Amino acid sequence: MKTHYSLFISLSALLVACSPKPYQEAKKIQEEKVQQVAQKMDVNLAPVLVDSLGNTIPSSYIPTVNFGSRKPDFVIIHHTAQDSLALTIKTFTLERTQVSAHYVIGRDGQVVQMLNDELRAWHAGLSKWGNNVDMNSCSIGIELDNNGLEPFSDPQINSLMILLAKLKTTYNIPTANFIGHSDVAPKRKQDPSILFPWKKLADNGFGLWYKTPDMPPSADFDIENALRRIGYDTSDLPAAIIAFKRHFVQIDLNPTMGDWDKCVLYNLYKKY
Repeated sequence: MKTHYSLFISLSALLVACSPKPYQEAKKIQEEKVQQVAQKMDVNLAPVLVDSLGNTIPSSYIPTVNFGSRKPDFVIIHHTAQDSLALTIKTFTLERTQVSAHYVIGRDGQVVQMLNDELRAWHAGLSKWGNNVDMNSCSIGIELDNNGLEPFSDPQINSLMILLAKLKTTYNIPTANFIGHSDVAPKRKQDPSILFPWKKLADNGFGLWYKTPDMPPSADFDIENALRRIGYDTSDLPAAIIAFKRHFVQIDLNPTMGDWDKCVLYNLYKKY
């Protein structure tokens, strides 16, 4: 279906039309890869299906006229762990790095889009949230220029929230689906750091937060089940606890749950 091809080429041209000269090679590579994706969509071959006896099941391809592009359902926030916006852009424009994101936001608030929202960036890696085991396929990745040891600047956070508002409206992303890289990859990642202002984002509709707990959970409160209901992968429970505390407690990062931690978890558990 040639309309697919034309759509992808138009998207590619729009995204890179204003690319600065140093990234012309990246522009060329992105255009080529968009064409490869479009060509795969253009084949439209019927599946070859064989039953347990080796008999071929009749199949055909008949195009439907009712379809659209895929819609992202999550936003995953990262910090770059690098020293500058330019260095991160360079990292994302080299094929050998095999990493990317849809957006990078500088310390001064500058926003750089590097991939169309509806294409799959390589930002989450091996990840899981609830029953989603391929977060790259259902999310938008946003990288914040930050080395992981410094506070996030006001201009950077202001730009982030303006971008999040646009994405939330455009794709109808649920409030609870604004999360961090360490949330979806607790065994591997620590970003964004405990200095990230999750409460400020939640107050503006991007992610959930807890109210001051009015009562502690019961003695038999199941911590693992509560973390799993929120979305955490609890196959490594200590890692899940640390990731939860990095996001919602932001004081200590030891893999045990104190009384306050349990109160916070219980409060969020009831929201989910």
